[in-house]
Amino acid sequence: MAADGNWNLVIETPMGERQATLSVKTEGSLLKGSQSAEGRSMDIFDGAANGNDVSWKVSITDPMDMTLEFAGAIEGDRMSGSVKLGPFGDAQFSGSRA
Repeated sequence: MAADGNWNLVIETPMGERQATLSVKTEGSLLKGSQSAEGRSMDIFDGAANGNDVSWKVSITDPMDMTLEFAGAIEGDRMSGSVKLGPFGDAQFSGSRA
């Protein structure tokens, strides 16, 4: 599937750019894997893949406890979309295959 593999993500947050890595594998329409940032790794949950469209959630604790909700599309070795930052609204993210 288009999403399978490792990705380098850049998230445009209100606190500036944040770097993350995403490692995922599709199982039918499910997207499973983990996301790492700033030395911490978290399992993703509620992951879905439908053609080139992907979505997943990840819970973070820094700078505060919240769930990030990603929704994006893959085009070749690039990924882009939006992420809901809990009470801080929406932001954009982009990624490239690692």
